Parts: sequence; structure tokens; C-alpha cells
Amino acid sequence: MPITLSDIILEFLEHMEIEQNRAQNTIRNYDRYLQRLIEFGDDIPIKDVDAELVRKWRLWLNRLVDEQGNNLSKTTQNYHLIALRGLLKYCAKRDIKTLSADKIELAKTRRSKVSFLSNEEVYRLINVQNKSSSAHRDRAIVELLFSGGLRVSEIASLNRSDINLKRKEFTVRGKGQKDRPIFISDGAANAIDTYLSHRTDNLQPLFISTSRNTLPSNDGDYRRLSPRSIQRIISKRARLAGITKKVTPHTLRHSFATDLLGNGADLRSVQALLGHSNVSTTQIYTHVTNPGLKNIHKKFHNKHS
Repeated sequence: MPITLSDIILEFLEHMEIEQNRAQNTIRNYDRYLQRLIEFGDDIPIKDVDAELVRKWRLWLNRLVDEQGNNLSKTTQNYHLIALRGLLKYCAKRDIKTLSADKIELAKTRRSKVSFLSNEEVYRLINVQNKSSSAHRDRAIVELLFSGGLRVSEIASLNRSDINLKRKEFTVRGKGQKDRPIFISDGAANAIDTYLSHRTDNLQPLFISTSRNTLPSNDGDYRRLSPRSIQRIISKRARLAGITKKVTPHTLRHSFATDLLGNGADLRSVQALLGHSNVSTTQIYTHVTNPGLKNIHKKFHNKHS
């Protein structure tokens, strides 16, 4: 019996979970992307996956409309191809005959413009007047996002025991299950300490909801703020601060990187602090942060005018 797409996809996803220790969310996404290949071409033998099938699948994806009536972005289409390349590499490792992964090229995409806050905007976002019961928590979230450059998923998953306020550093597990150091400022440490001093519970999650409308669990995870909740907190706080541009947790991560590079930090160090696996990802910040370029232009360009 030939090995079908559904058979090898299941084995590949199990390989991702066991051998590669990939996050469950990543595995679910890969499954969704690869199931779309079956949806398009049926559950054919993996040996029958060839360049022509992939070409037609890419055309199908480009014309696919989601539940909201929107076409898939080029970035999302590339995620499908990345998942397929991973599957084909797994097949090669197991000596299963099929299309070579290096035959698949990703579509060129237009890199989105980096959005970041000025120092004055960051100050306003941190110091916005908010007399609600969540004021200390929300300030601590903003301080930590900007000071540590964390992803929203990383800050949402933090527990009290993860943070060392005396040393002002800790380790976080980011994308690809990779650990990296996080260093925080005095302001962030003080904001977290103030927030925790107002907590009357012993729950493990660092940032919790003030709502108590859910059933309790032993570790208090039912109260843990979700990434989506943190996004809403940042958006609301930006409006209160009078910032008109769209502000997300990732905007603060961009602002963290921009601030470091703008003050002279080298690219490799910022790459490590952000947890980027490839320095080319970090390079998106360099065109807005090199403080010497303007001076060089002024000094050397068109001196006779």
C-alpha cells in the first residue's frame, strides 16, 4: 500500500511534537495548512506530489477565499509552503520518495513598514492616568513589554516564579522552544513589584484577569490573561494616552529594538535579545535606527551647495 498524504502528515506532526518539541499551536497551524493540500488534491500517495501539483495548489491558494470573504495574504500562502517543505524534508530523512523540498520557492512578499513609538509616546503610554482596579497591572505590562522586548505570547505565559525582580533578569522560552535572556529596567521591576504588592491571591500566573466569572483551577490558569486580552489592554491604554496610531504589543517590541539600535547597540546583540533565529529579520530595524547616517550624509554629500 502506498503511503498517502494523510498518513505521512500524521507521522510528520507526531515527529514535530516528539522529536522537534514544537509548540502545540505551531503543530495545529501546520496541520491546517497541510490539510488544505489534501482538500485541493485529495488524499493521494506522497510519491505523486510533484512540481506541477504544487504549482496548481499555489494557484488555488492564491484564489482561495476565507470565511470572512478575504483572500489569503502572500505571507499566509508562504506559511502553507513552509509547512509542505517541512513535510518533504521529513520524507527525505526517512528515504520516502517524493518531491525535493528545495524545489519549492516562497513567493516574494512586501515587507510591512515597521511601526514603533517615539520615546515621548512610550512615556505617555506608561504614565497614562488610569484609576481602574487594573491600573497597576496594565502599567506593569507596558513597562515589561518595552523593557524586555517580549512577544505577547511570552508575556502571557509568564508565572510569578519566572521573574527575578532583584536581579532584574530572567529566561523566557520563545519561538522554536528556544530560551533567551530577558533583562528589565528598574522602572519595569518597580512596576511589577507594585502590581504584585496589590495582589491578594496566591495564583501562579503573573498577569491575571480581574474577572472571576470562570471556574477555578488549582494553578489559577483560568485567570491568566490571554494574548488577545493583553492586546486589548495596550490598545485601550494607547487611546487614553492620546496616541492616534495603532499600538499593539508588537509595536512595543519594535520600539524596544528601535531604541536599542538607535542608541548604538550592535545588530547581533539585538538579534539575541529579540530571539530572532536569523539576523535578516532583525535588519528590518536598521533603516530607521542608524543615528550616524544623517551626520554622514550632511558631512560628505553635496558639500558645494
